[in-house]
Amino acid sequence: MTTDETSAHYGYISKKSDYLTRLRRIEGQARGLQRMVEDEKYCIDILTQVSAMTKALQSVALGLLEEHLSHCVVSAAQTGGPEADEKVREAADAIARLVRS
Repeated sequence: MTTDETSAHYGYISKKSDYLTRLRRIEGQARGLQRMVEDEKYCIDILTQVSAMTKALQSVALGLLEEHLSHCVVSAAQTGGPEADEKVREAADAIARLVRS
């Protein structure tokens, strides 16, 4: 990580509290899932909660991806050069990971 990257303000910073709230809610869902398994709840009820948690995580991921594209990638593209190529490659790799998951 370069000095510029460590001091940079990433695109999601303006919505940081929203992301933290959503991630804390997801954390609570994970604890709830653990309790459901410990309490031997019905399989389908657990799977329903897993699906809800998965969708919540996907929503966070898509929001972060949108912020990355509109802030980090656009900024690098305006600057040009190898950094722009790197940011586009990073975004493409992130999209590929999200599609595979």
